[in-house]
Amino acid sequence: MVKNYSSHRKVLLERNISSLLYQIELAESYITVAEKQLTEKMNRRIENYKSNHQDELLQSYYATLTNSSIIKEMTEDAYKDLDNKLYWKKRAIKTSFERKYKSKEDQEQHQEKLNKRMMDAELKVDLKKKALLRKYDSRNITDDQMILNKKSYEEKLAAANQAISVYENQQKLILDQKMTKIKLQLETKKNKLSKKLSVKNAHMEQLLNDPKSKLRFSEDIMNETSILKIDHLTMQFGGLKAVDDLSFEVKKGEVFGLIGPNGAGKTTVFNCITQFYKPPFGNIYYRNSVNDILLLNDFKVHNVIKQGIVRTFQNVELIWELSILDNMLVGAHSLYRSTFFTHSFQTFGFKREEAILKAKAEKILSDLDLIAYKDFYPVGLPYGILKKIELARTLMTNPNLIILDEPAAGLNDSETESLALTIKQIQKDYNCTIFLVEHDMGLVMNICDTICAISFGKKLAIGTPKEIQSNKLVQEAYLGGE
Repeated sequence: MVKNYSSHRKVLLERNISSLLYQIELAESYITVAEKQLTEKMNRRIENYKSNHQDELLQSYYATLTNSSIIKEMTEDAYKDLDNKLYWKKRAIKTSFERKYKSKEDQEQHQEKLNKRMMDAELKVDLKKKALLRKYDSRNITDDQMILNKKSYEEKLAAANQAISVYENQQKLILDQKMTKIKLQLETKKNKLSKKLSVKNAHMEQLLNDPKSKLRFSEDIMNETSILKIDHLTMQFGGLKAVDDLSFEVKKGEVFGLIGPNGAGKTTVFNCITQFYKPPFGNIYYRNSVNDILLLNDFKVHNVIKQGIVRTFQNVELIWELSILDNMLVGAHSLYRSTFFTHSFQTFGFKREEAILKAKAEKILSDLDLIAYKDFYPVGLPYGILKKIELARTLMTNPNLIILDEPAAGLNDSETESLALTIKQIQKDYNCTIFLVEHDMGLVMNICDTICAISFGKKLAIGTPKEIQSNKLVQEAYLGGE
């Protein structure tokens, strides 16, 4: 009973700590998002203010032009537009005529009708041009008046520039004041959250150190440099053992490859780690971001992602009806604190969280050179791009361990090479451990730091790419005996 009560307390504390960490991350991220939003609003107000002054100055500018210049200025674009409309009108008349009179004889017989309709169309355009010309040709300004108009325009222009400069400075001052206020509010909020987090961490430490709780695993269970340990894992379906007494460890920050012939049990291992399958024998240990060792066997499948473990599947699992940016946001669903109520009523808290996650998604897409596709839909995009987008989506949850199930399946050589660079970039820039299953031996040997080879669920060998390549058991499993 003590253990069950302690386990329940530990789960609640983990949820509280995770929520507080996420709120602190949101508070830190919102400063950049708020500054961007306020800057965009300021720029729009400044542009509107400039536009209003430009409309006023335009009339003064026209008053400085000569009669010939004003006629050209005001009629040139209108004439082009009328000529363009006439072109399409004449084409429509000709097409209609040819549909009505299909034979050459009929067309020659009724040629006068066609000519008349063409002339009528041209006459209408000429009348419109003459009306425009009369509108501006009646203007008559003397040279002395034009000099006065130019002087007046220059004075108005100088006054407008001065007013715009003053308005810009005012808007920048307002922006600085708002940002100072937001930073102060967020700093106060972060301090409160940090105090709560310290209390929860202290409670967690006290709970873990309580000898009655039996919740903390000994450090001897797995190497301190390891993030994942598979310990005598066995998974069977009826009488078939898909994984047979398998053991290995994955080090922090490395690219770890699991290889083997078809049916060797590689995907089954992945499904056991992510708890899609519950193994009857063996344990799976994982070291989370706060250095606690967790027994993944005790977790439900939907809670594994909250511990910093994400995975992709052999097939592309994007939502085809959503844009790439929205697909990225779907990847962050486990982080959302907004409720159905806040979504329905579009509250400020929901909008703020949405803006922060959108900014995060755009940054990830930019880092992986995918930002150009953010507003595209997945349908029709190259398969290699879709695979990279799936990889990008895994980063939305700040993962420690990314599990990739045959990421290069269906890719050509150039796409595979590009994917390899993306995987190494994610490992380096996002400080992630990559654990992959792959049949493309070129990709595995190029990017993996450690490789484990299995066959019929049993471990054959583990080591560096060179050691695996030269291992006779591995060669026999892939190529057969001599």
